[in-house]
Amino acid sequence: MSISLLSNPYLDENSARIKSKPVPWEGYQRANLITLDELALIKKVDRQSKAKVESVLLSEGRTYALLYLSLLKKLQRVDTMQCLLVQITDSLVDHEERIPLYVNAAESDPDLPYAPLLRALESQDEFIQLKAAQILTVLTSAETTPVRSHQLQPFLNTLASFIQGPSTNKRDVAVQCLESLLSRPYCRQEVWRIPGIITGFVEILRRMPGPQLSYQVAFCVWLLSFEQNIAEQINKKYDIISSLVQVAQNAVKEKVIRVVVATFRNLVTKAPSANLPAMLVCQLLPFAKNLAARKWSDEDILEDVQYLKEELNTRFQSLTTYDEYTSELASGHLSWTPVHESDDFWKENATKLNEKDYEQLRTLIKLLKDSRDPTVLAVAVHDVGQYVKHYERGKKTITDLGGKARAMELMTHPNGDVRYRALLSVQQLVSQPWVTV
Repeated sequence: MSISLLSNPYLDENSARIKSKPVPWEGYQRANLITLDELALIKKVDRQSKAKVESVLLSEGRTYALLYLSLLKKLQRVDTMQCLLVQITDSLVDHEERIPLYVNAAESDPDLPYAPLLRALESQDEFIQLKAAQILTVLTSAETTPVRSHQLQPFLNTLASFIQGPSTNKRDVAVQCLESLLSRPYCRQEVWRIPGIITGFVEILRRMPGPQLSYQVAFCVWLLSFEQNIAEQINKKYDIISSLVQVAQNAVKEKVIRVVVATFRNLVTKAPSANLPAMLVCQLLPFAKNLAARKWSDEDILEDVQYLKEELNTRFQSLTTYDEYTSELASGHLSWTPVHESDDFWKENATKLNEKDYEQLRTLIKLLKDSRDPTVLAVAVHDVGQYVKHYERGKKTITDLGGKARAMELMTHPNGDVRYRALLSVQQLVSQPWVTV
């Protein structure tokens, strides 16, 4: 890939400033930090015109790739490291054929090219960190064999911290780096091992960023969704479907909708049972019908939308009301759908929550304990009351699973509806007879 594809105004502006600042190379030589030969090589390109530097690199590219990396390995002053990173980047702009010169530096020194760049990531200087990340992405993307995990994981951990941190420059560069890295299947599996990256993606999407960042993050998720194990687990672990639906519903750019819909198609194709229920709960079927009625400049969107609509519709037609309820539980997005307030539903299905060692009831109690969403809490505590009302042994079961204590806590919740529903539920727990056999 071209290094120019990883662009950021902060890096561009500071690179120009750094080029204008002198570096005390002679002082380094006098202090025996660099050799006379290294100094001579540096003087041939330091503060020279672009044309002069290009002519030198044309004939001595490999020598200078090794020089820059070796100096970065042994010099630690901030301004010097900044200068070296800028020189590496400049040597690669419009010259992708030079990337292997850096990648193959390991033939001369096993620490190169990655050790000094990974050390640069640990710098306190933001420019050094981001420039090192930019270069590491280009080199990693050019490798013909997978980069070793002990070299890739520290880089990915740093990108995770960038994505979750407060710096917009770091977040911007990290997302661009991951867009490139995730095009390689082995990188997808390495990224999947770092929860902070996926959590960071979800946090960005939930903040409803601008069209470009929405597209870039959704593009990263789309690349991840090509992996079978990731497609099976990503929604269960990170509730990604609801975030993507929200992004698509608010999107003003066609490319954002295109990549989200393509992601949904992957998730349905690779892991339908894991993802279709959550998509139905998030009302993706009516949204897909709406999308299918629109005019699109990209025919791929319509094809993916039609596929989604058909798959969701088939699933929807086969759902029982209890299937709808368990899908809602599994998604974690409880809302006031008709089943919750239907006495007929609870008379027929309350005991089904006991199946498989109370699997669905445990899910309900977990939502009651863990959720911070007032609507989810109100619906969940209401359902606990309905379960107790329609299952004579329910009071002991709910108490044993911690549901009664949590319902009583919610009687003092700041939200009025949660308090009201908790009061009604506790009344059921207190008034229903305690049956243990």
